[in-house]
Amino acid sequence: MRAKEGMAIQSIHYWAFLMGLVILMILFLTANSLGQVWSPESACMSCADGQEYRIVYQTVYDQKEVTAYRIEYETQYEKRQVTRYEPVWETQTQTRRYTVSRPVCETSYRDENYTVQKPIWETQYRDESYDRVRYVQETSEREERCTVWKKMVETSQREEWYTVQRPVRQVTYRPENYTVMRPVTTCLTQYVDRGCYANGIVEKPRLFKWRLGWESAKTAVDPCSGQSVYQRPGLYWQKNSPRLETQRVWMPNVQAVQIPQTTYVPQTLQRQVPVETVTYQNERVCRKVPIQVCRMVPEVQVRKVPYTVMRPVRERIERKVPVQVCRWVCEQRVRRIPVTSYKMVCEPREEQVPVRVCRMKPVCETVTIPRCVEKRVPVTYTCTTPRTVVCRIPIDPCGNPIPAANVPTVRATTPNEPTPAPPRAEDPADVQPTLPSGDASTNSALPYEPTNGDRAQ
Repeated sequence: MRAKEGMAIQSIHYWAFLMGLVILMILFLTANSLGQVWSPESACMSCADGQEYRIVYQTVYDQKEVTAYRIEYETQYEKRQVTRYEPVWETQTQTRRYTVSRPVCETSYRDENYTVQKPIWETQYRDESYDRVRYVQETSEREERCTVWKKMVETSQREEWYTVQRPVRQVTYRPENYTVMRPVTTCLTQYVDRGCYANGIVEKPRLFKWRLGWESAKTAVDPCSGQSVYQRPGLYWQKNSPRLETQRVWMPNVQAVQIPQTTYVPQTLQRQVPVETVTYQNERVCRKVPIQVCRMVPEVQVRKVPYTVMRPVRERIERKVPVQVCRWVCEQRVRRIPVTSYKMVCEPREEQVPVRVCRMKPVCETVTIPRCVEKRVPVTYTCTTPRTVVCRIPIDPCGNPIPAANVPTVRATTPNEPTPAPPRAEDPADVQPTLPSGDASTNSALPYEPTNGDRAQ
């Protein structure tokens, strides 16, 4: 939409520019044709009595007082009730629906062929006859001489001297330094901006720097020759003035604030600390230690030792052992195997979930809002307006001016005074067009005032 509006505005400005060029060409051609008719060198006219006159153009300056209005801005403060909203958090219970997948077990059967080896047992006898040796026990005695050592224990005492370290304790005091952190409160100056927003006037350039504006007839200076030339009224290119917009501007208000700060300063103190010192002194101590002395005494003893003699007797034992022999026979079988499959089934479920909800609570406050008021002050000044006067001077057949005394005229004139030209019809190009907006007094003081459409551009 914005692109279409921009293209439409550009097309309107393009056609306005073309129409301005066409109007300028028409005015230029009209000025050339009028210059050819009314130029001072070729402008001549004759009256009924046969006298010829030369048309002379003179510039007359008229002074008139013009009242314009100067715009002044005044700041007024208005108290207004403003409603702001504070967030209030509440806990609500919401129902949350979700889907749970539950496995469902399904069992099916399938047939499977397999081969089984079936054992067949057969009984066979094996000869395991063996010779058994049996021992017959016979008992007898014999004499043995042996030397036995008997232990004899004797007890005696001996003196033993040794050195003992006796502790001696002494308490002394020594100074010790320690640090304590003491709080110290100081004030720090900080600068806080407690400003507010206010309406300010900002100048912004227009889309087009030049525009076509109406200018009345005036005397201008030719930049090539430096002479004064007469400029006809019409449309001329004028520099477009910037538009004024009201914009919110931050008005700073820096204030000094004293903020207390607490810091900890180290302080060194001294205290007496008790120190215990232990010294050891040597002391000789005597003790009696009992000693046991063991002495071995030999003794010869005779004893009868019984002994047993085992005499072997061989016997033959017959034994038939039955032996089970296994023979394997293959056999085909069919069995049913259960097959378990799982299928996921979706089930809808609900649960209550606590949710924190933010609710905006309205709070009414009274604030002071600055407002810029526009005021128009009348200003009166004198404006000089150039005006062209057409006069006629009598000339002879050679083109030289003739004194007024020799020319019969209806009214008395002074010598060398130009005779005013007869009134001519008013040219529509000299008439100033009526502007669509603005006061009549303002239009007389200002050649052009931008409308709302120009401000929008």
